[in-house]
Amino acid sequence: MEEYSITSEEIDVSAVINSVIHPEAGAVNTFIGTVREFTKGKQTVSLQYEAYASMAEKQLKRIGDEISEKWPGIKSSIVHRIGKLAISDIAVVIAVASPHRAESYEASRYAIERIKQIVPIWKKEYWVNGEEWIGDQLENNAYPHGKPEEGSK
Repeated sequence: MEEYSITSEEIDVSAVINSVIHPEAGAVNTFIGTVREFTKGKQTVSLQYEAYASMAEKQLKRIGDEISEKWPGIKSSIVHRIGKLAISDIAVVIAVASPHRAESYEASRYAIERIKQIVPIWKKEYWVNGEEWIGDQLENNAYPHGKPEEGSK
């Protein structure tokens, strides 16, 4: 059964994949987003993700619905982790099962881009020489106090 969730636990990649496998699927594409060490020339020590969990889960489900509408016959699951993550920790897993491989690649790419656009998740970056709440995932809106301000996007 498809899953769209926010978790503070390590993501079970196999469980996310198994949630989309079905007899009509000839392709299963998995995107795994991890914490990288260098961002824009700064050495990252860790990240902290925060979210409005219930709203974020609704938006993840919305993305799944958009995928189903755009690519009939596809099953998708998206799980995003919140909390403090170390280098190489898994932050997000997207699994897409489709009859053919091209659609699974397209839908997976669509999902990660939509997550950054509409899901209320934000992050704090910890570097060797400082830290900063970055804001939304497109890095268009800074959240200096650790979360969106009342009335902000």
